[in-house]
Amino acid sequence: MHDENSRLISLDALRGAIVAGMILVTDPGTYSAVYWPLLHARWDGVTPTDMIFPAFLVIVGVATTLSFASRLERGASQKRLMIHVLRRSGILLLLGLLMNGFPDYDWHTIRIPGVLQRIALCYLAGSLLYLIVSNIFDNKEGVQAVRRSSMIGAVLLAILALYWALLKLYPVPGFGPGRLDSLGNLGAYIDRSVFGVRHMWAWGLTPGYGVTFDPEGLLSTLPALATLLIGVLAGEWIRTSYSPRRKVAVLVFSGIGLAVAGLMLSRWLPLNKKIWTSTFAIFSAGVALLAFSLFHWILDVRHWRAWAAPTLVLGTNAIFAFVVSGIITTLTDRIPMTIGHAASVSLHQWAYQEVFATWLKPVHASLAYAIAIVILNIVIVYPLYSKRIFLRV
Repeated sequence: MHDENSRLISLDALRGAIVAGMILVTDPGTYSAVYWPLLHARWDGVTPTDMIFPAFLVIVGVATTLSFASRLERGASQKRLMIHVLRRSGILLLLGLLMNGFPDYDWHTIRIPGVLQRIALCYLAGSLLYLIVSNIFDNKEGVQAVRRSSMIGAVLLAILALYWALLKLYPVPGFGPGRLDSLGNLGAYIDRSVFGVRHMWAWGLTPGYGVTFDPEGLLSTLPALATLLIGVLAGEWIRTSYSPRRKVAVLVFSGIGLAVAGLMLSRWLPLNKKIWTSTFAIFSAGVALLAFSLFHWILDVRHWRAWAAPTLVLGTNAIFAFVVSGIITTLTDRIPMTIGHAASVSLHQWAYQEVFATWLKPVHASLAYAIAIVILNIVIVYPLYSKRIFLRV
């Protein structure tokens, strides 16, 4: 999600680093040998891997503000921008479904929720909110920005409070209120009722019950939207006329404040990515702001950019890179290979065992395979970057 106008180098670079992280954690040589920071938390708690998706949503929020604020100032109509938002969101939803179904497209079992679907819904709601709020207030720069931020902040807090209340107080049929496990939480119940388990994440398992939840389900998209809105507010701050040092300082302190608040509040509502608890939304957004402030300081303020080329390759065509990575992951798990006289294995298994595991310890070989897949994705996307071709949805 980006517009060539009002773009910060740090946004593209951090977006690319996030996409690289997504690829790294989804493509280990073997899941039986993975360093713990590259795994998701089993349920409650967080790992560095759990910070990747929220960081992407925060960056989408920042980019949304910079893009739409710039277009509104140039006289773009609300109607035209809303049509743009609807079209982009629709394409993302379709891409998500196409990725989920590839290559079999069995519509009886295709997963309906997904990463791109969640991005689409959060982008749709966040963008429409930004445009509606911008239209409410008179177009006086400064005054409008403060009022817009205040209203978005109020909506953000309302979403987090509402989701907290629903998780803790709503009596889930058959389970009662306050269930935060993988079977009895309200979000899991809604997803099973709406989609059916055949159309949910195949690995969303509860022992003894089979598939019971989806980490990108309907209800938990609400707090994910709140995560994106924190990015929208950060984008409003970046657009102010304050000095670069002050902007970075406020981003840093805001990130620390949100992370600490999330940790402190986790005594009453645990940090949990799979149901995207309100505390997780707050904590992860804080971590994302710290990462953004670091990238912004290094790339946009200090202009130390020579190192950032690989991240820019992925970041300037982030959605395309993500789709390509998903195709690569699926194909390497499908293409058969033979090791000696043994039964055939997948290309994934063959590459891990024959290229890396023959000379590295399992955990190192698994990481080396994942890094190789990241490099392969960069190589595939690089021709677009070298020709300054940026594929937009």
